[in-house]
Amino acid sequence: MSETGRRKFLAVAGAGTAAGVIGLTAGPAAARTTRRHDGSATESVVAYVEDPTSDEVVLMVGDDEVVVHDLDLVNRLLNAAGGQ
Repeated sequence: MSETGRRKFLAVAGAGTAAGVIGLTAGPAAARTTRRHDGSATESVVAYVEDPTSDEVVLMVGDDEVVVHDLDLVNRLLNAAGGQ
């Protein structure tokens, strides 16, 4: 799969998850709001968890790919995605 095709696929797949995440913000997690700092992304971001048992999240930010190791983030994304 080409790089552009993969990004489009992941962006479309992530759109459904984003709707679920928006619905969750009104719950208990809303009490611990994280503020963005000056160096935060200003472009679209797609998060991809290839292995749900790992702590790795791949973030596609514009044309760049960033790998983050954050088990809490993986768990929050998987919980937000639910059984979808």
